[in-house]
Amino acid sequence: MVTLSEFNSTAGEQLRPDLLTCCDVPAWADGVLEARPYADIDSVLARAGELAGALSGAEVDRALAAHPRIGDRVSGTDAGSAWSRQEQAWVGQDVAIAAQLLDGNRAYEKRFGRVFLICATGLSAEQILASLHQRLTNDDATETAVVAEELRKIAVLRLRKVFEQ
Repeated sequence: MVTLSEFNSTAGEQLRPDLLTCCDVPAWADGVLEARPYADIDSVLARAGELAGALSGAEVDRALAAHPRIGDRVSGTDAGSAWSRQEQAWVGQDVAIAAQLLDGNRAYEKRFGRVFLICATGLSAEQILASLHQRLTNDDATETAVVAEELRKIAVLRLRKVFEQ
């Protein structure tokens, strides 16, 4: 856990790994750090969301590479792995839905050339599956915008966890 005071005063190179776990885009992490000091945590989160909403296509691709496929078993002891397990804790509970997610992931990856990304926190497996099916009907530009928004939500959610751990 990091307090706001610690976040504002700790050397950037010490905080950068935690930020990259939230969103694996160096320019994003640097932008969050460069805006210090922050008056409150909401200001940090707002800046992080603003920066994440402006990621380039290449930066979105880089960030996506750090996310597991929905339904995959995530190993590892780092914070990112723990957060992924926490965010997807419900996925393996229904074998039929897990199989449908696997099929849907394959179709999505074939259609768009990247993993299906959704901010899964607070969503049921059924809601995620429905979103996956709906998003398969998106054109490329629409889906690119949806992915960027989902990535923004995940980055902000994870950054909040840095302060709450």
